[in-house]
Amino acid sequence: MRKEQPLPKYAACNLGSINLSEFVVNSFKDTAFFDTAGFIQAVKTAIRGLDTVLDENLNNHALPEQRKMAMNYRNVGLGVMGMHDMLIKLGMKYGSHESIKFIDSLMDLMFRSAVIESSVLAREKGAFPAYSKDLLKSKILKEHLTDDEIINLEIDKYGIRNCSLLSIAPTGSLGTMLNVSTGCEPLFALYYNRKTESLNGNTEKTYKVYTGVAKEYVNKYDDKLPDYFITSADISWKDRIDMQSILQKHIDTAISSTVNLPNNTSQKEIERLYLYAWEKGLKGVTIFRDGCKRAGILTTDTSKKSESSNDSIESKPTDNELKRGMIIKADDNCIGKKRTLVTGCGTLHCEAFFDPDTGELLETYLSKGSQGGCNNFMVGLSRMISLAARGGLDIYSIVDQLKSSGTCPSYAVRRATKKDTSPGSCCPVAVGNALIDMYKEMQQELNEEPGEREVKPQRGHRGKMKVINETKNVSIAEGAICPICGEPLQASGGCFSCPNDGYSKCD
Repeated sequence: MRKEQPLPKYAACNLGSINLSEFVVNSFKDTAFFDTAGFIQAVKTAIRGLDTVLDENLNNHALPEQRKMAMNYRNVGLGVMGMHDMLIKLGMKYGSHESIKFIDSLMDLMFRSAVIESSVLAREKGAFPAYSKDLLKSKILKEHLTDDEIINLEIDKYGIRNCSLLSIAPTGSLGTMLNVSTGCEPLFALYYNRKTESLNGNTEKTYKVYTGVAKEYVNKYDDKLPDYFITSADISWKDRIDMQSILQKHIDTAISSTVNLPNNTSQKEIERLYLYAWEKGLKGVTIFRDGCKRAGILTTDTSKKSESSNDSIESKPTDNELKRGMIIKADDNCIGKKRTLVTGCGTLHCEAFFDPDTGELLETYLSKGSQGGCNNFMVGLSRMISLAARGGLDIYSIVDQLKSSGTCPSYAVRRATKKDTSPGSCCPVAVGNALIDMYKEMQQELNEEPGEREVKPQRGHRGKMKVINETKNVSIAEGAICPICGEPLQASGGCFSCPNDGYSKCD
């Protein structure tokens, strides 16, 4: 699932994590193995410990409703960290068939052990007050325990102590403190830059931190890292989804897992990822594409930075990093589009400029025609739209605000009398509709194959028109429009020409 765990009203997390890498014996060797007995004991101890924390913390809740929820359901969330470190120490590649099979067996054992210990606690102290025998019908319980095992454990008689048991949290702070891979995630890099503020007097700094398992291997063998030392960039999204689907089988609450994608990942590829995640039955999936304008906590930026004596470096924004309050620049390679609107005060020209790679809105320019309207208002509105777009807001959020502007009396009168106004109830709403129209057209152009494309008829023309694609030797049909300016072409002597910009082409 996503990094946020959905909880009922007034509920709270009570989380703990087991460092899986500590249960590997003979690390990096052919004789390496996982200490199963020690792991089972750790799970039982952790479940018992988290259950005790519930009682210790009951009087510390801010609201009585929170205290009641904790007491009635006794939810705990035992998870893991160091999972990738463990696989590396066992000589397995994250995402390989071997690693997925091993994780399937290990997490099955973890859930069974947690249920068994919770049932023991129920015999000793009683089941959680809201317990119902309907729990015995739950899918995850039936998949991990047979009816005979449930009877032998006397779960049908005593129930279990905790409503929920396992949850794989991000463990970002814990994993970083212990220098092990976080949660169930693969290593982001063999070393990474860690940004901090609170530890440096509110001055943001970035530290270069080496992955513990890589450092341990090099210190032990002083050799090149084997090929099973891979990072998230080396793992296909399909293998990540497969791993998450296996983990999900054995987790009764949530999983923190982010699929890292290279910058050149297409929209079609992302669509395939989401459909595959749906086919595998995932409750949710989170992705992060490298190079997005809002950078992640971990980065692999290799640009030069000035280092101080304690090996820390002052963090400076990169082209791919957009901090809160920062505004990106619209480059000169933007793709522009234009709509001429009819408002209550006359003509309004709306120009929009989009990112050539993503098709996202970057800037707008509004100017009134020769009749009526406040030009200064239009200039201010266009500036604020541009600022919001270059500050990271998506076009739908911007337009949502524009559409909350209400109805203009002049707009309503002209619509009733002349019936020629553009869609909307006032100038801001009309501008919002035009922006969405241009944005959708931009997205369509980015995703379509080269060739002819259908466009909307210009004012004064009916039916469908075709844009001439200069990359193909096509015959120009009646009603074609200029590929440069979009104006209708005029036919003369077997040739077609544009009176607006001089374009011409002959059959």
